[in-house]
Amino acid sequence: MAAELTEVAAHTEPQALSSRTLVSLALTMALVPLNSTMIAVALPTIGRDLGAGPDTLSQWLVTSYLLVGIVLQSPGGKLGDLWGHHRVLRVGQALFALGAVTGFLARHVALLALARVLMATAGAVIGPSAMALLRNGLPAHRRARAFGLFGAIMSLAAAAGPMLGGELVARMGWSFIFMVNVPVICLALLMGHGEVPAEPVPAQRPAFDVLGSVLLGTGLALLVVGGKSQGAWMVGLLAAGAGVLVLMYRWERRQRHPVIDFQLFGSRAFTAGSSILALQNLAMYGLLFQLPYLFAQRFGEDTGRTGRTMLAMMSMMVIGTPLGGRLSEQLGARVTSVTGALLALAGVGLLGMSTLDGPGEAILPLMLLGFGLALATAPSQAAAMGAVDKARSGMAAGAMSTIRYLGGVAGIAVLGGVLAKGGAAATLEQHRAAMAVFGGALAVSAFAALALPRRDTAGREPATR
Repeated sequence: MAAELTEVAAHTEPQALSSRTLVSLALTMALVPLNSTMIAVALPTIGRDLGAGPDTLSQWLVTSYLLVGIVLQSPGGKLGDLWGHHRVLRVGQALFALGAVTGFLARHVALLALARVLMATAGAVIGPSAMALLRNGLPAHRRARAFGLFGAIMSLAAAAGPMLGGELVARMGWSFIFMVNVPVICLALLMGHGEVPAEPVPAQRPAFDVLGSVLLGTGLALLVVGGKSQGAWMVGLLAAGAGVLVLMYRWERRQRHPVIDFQLFGSRAFTAGSSILALQNLAMYGLLFQLPYLFAQRFGEDTGRTGRTMLAMMSMMVIGTPLGGRLSEQLGARVTSVTGALLALAGVGLLGMSTLDGPGEAILPLMLLGFGLALATAPSQAAAMGAVDKARSGMAAGAMSTIRYLGGVAGIAVLGGVLAKGGAAATLEQHRAAMAVFGGALAVSAFAALALPRRDTAGREPATR
């Protein structure tokens, strides 16, 4: 992949990102999904060593990481617009290293939870800043390929997390799943040192929208927790979250420098690209949780066989994401994204029609699904970010990441509702009901892809607000 990064950086504008900077960004961004999945295999060992139950560990080490990551994406992107994306990226890298060292030294669940919160906060800063740097540092005709390559790296990191985590826990102990991040961050800092042009510091920096960020975070937190609840609690929390977000919207409309400028959604390309990512995340995350549960109910607790089956989807995502970026350069974002959405829809349709008498029957549909999702990702991201001016690129990246995360949360919530209707067993009827919902989401994403531009408009920047 280093050769691909060099090719992306070649023959671009003088202020474009160098191959060293792209490697630095890739190393840093890979750590966020890696740490999201790597800890899963370490939880039983951590529980035995620290005397904590699985519910406690799931809440404080897994749910906290997800929740903080969702809540802080948009404020993290806005900080980059105000202070400079390279500066904020450096802060995120340092914060990630601090969280990793804290986790390595921790011998109590509370300190481990703090470490995870620090790392999730760093990830929420790193993601939007890195996306904004790609958008601002590369010409339009290279962006889709870059987003595709970075998407493949992050998918590979997420897929490798459980395997790497298992090896570290078995050979060195669970604390090393935290320490392994430190040399990677140091290498990323070394590769990026002196490679990015100095960003100007405004004489009068606009004030950060603290109240808007608090309202946004509170509303999103209520929605996420509500989506994981049941009965009256679910209804109440979702209603409260929606109410807080309405207040946030009304507040933001009156601010000169809001944490989210809702005029972003006046752009067809930005709204369509963000919607595609959210809808496809809804289907992907729902399936990632639903199929292992179904396989366990129908074929027994053979996690190895289930993992190998799910690898069919993840491997095609690694292959297809950079290909989607390249195809977008030739065919345009619209054609590539529509094609990807339809392939993913075909995969879900085959899954829904299959009797699933064995896990092997899911392999071909999962390959179609993973390849289709991968094809659509890069052109959707590039088109959405390309529709936004440089001054709001961090805000746009944060908003798009937040919407994408919420799509995944919605997919898990929908799955919970479908499974709850039939009792404890995951029946084939429930599976087909879930596939109908996920297929509907993918069909809408294909329709949304029609709003993407036919071709990238290299050299043409949106007007600054």
